[in-house]
Order: sequence, then structure tokens, then C-alpha cells
Amino acid sequence: MKILGIDPGLGITGYGLIDACGDNIKLMEAGIIRSNAKDKMEKRLASIYKKVMNLIKDTLPDAVVLEELYSHYKHPKTSILMAHARGAICLAVEHQDILLVNYPATKIKKAITGRGRASKEQMQRTVTSLLGLKNSPEPVDITDALALAITHANIWGHRNDFQNFR
Repeated sequence: MKILGIDPGLGITGYGLIDACGDNIKLMEAGIIRSNAKDKMEKRLASIYKKVMNLIKDTLPDAVVLEELYSHYKHPKTSILMAHARGAICLAVEHQDILLVNYPATKIKKAITGRGRASKEQMQRTVTSLLGLKNSPEPVDITDALALAITHANIWGHRNDFQNFR
């Protein structure tokens, strides 16, 4: 199963594509999508939408995984900007008729490190280790996207194993 994790952001959107077969997870592609901070909001969102559409067309994933929207009381504007980018990504996924899966941040952190409140550094080390990489993916948006994809691979695999026993 090819799984595309996307870490939505208005300025930088990270993505990571993995191929998951049983317990074997292989990194296929990872990178970032940028929008121009000087452009108007609508142009930035259109840019993200188009780039995600092209990414999906080029990689043909079986599923796309996004982090659920959250808001921190100290930084509410950040979640609003993330929601804009997330909306453009959701629209692109829907227009490509691909399965869209959402997980809360704490579930992703727990699935990857065993702790729902893991730090960014812990997430980077664990994702790097799980994928057998020599260096941690940079920027951290890529690590977050890969963590999303790996989480879904593990959850999807366990669900399929359970269904096979029925």
C-alpha cells in the first residue's frame, strides 16, 4: 500500500510517500511544497492545491493521511492558517478520489514513539530509525509527514491482520 503523509502548512507543507507491505516500510519520496508569502491568500491556497494535485497524480497513493486540526490557546492564528492549507489539500485529495485519513497529533506521536507528548526531536530520531535513514529528514515538516504515513501503515496493517482472523 502506498501511503502519502502530508503535514499541512501555509508556508511549508511537508510530504512523505511510503510503500508499506506487512512490517516492511520503504521510503519512496519526500519533500516540501512552498507557497509564496508575498502572494495573496487565495493565490497561496491555489498554489498548494495545484501542487498537491500534481503530487497525487505523480505518485498515485492508495491513501493520503493528514493530521487533524488542533489549536493552541497561545497561537490561535497558526491553526487558522493551517486550516486554510488543510482545506486546499482536502479538496485536492477529494478531486483525485483518494482515501483521506485523519489522525490527532497525540495519536501519531504515541504510535511512533510510544508517548503522546513526544518532542519533535524524539519524533525525528524515531522516524529516521524506522525508515533506516542515515540522516534525519529536514525540515521537520517532512518528518511529520512521514510519521503520519507510518502511523497509518501500522494501523491499517493491524486492522487487516485482525480482519484476516475473522
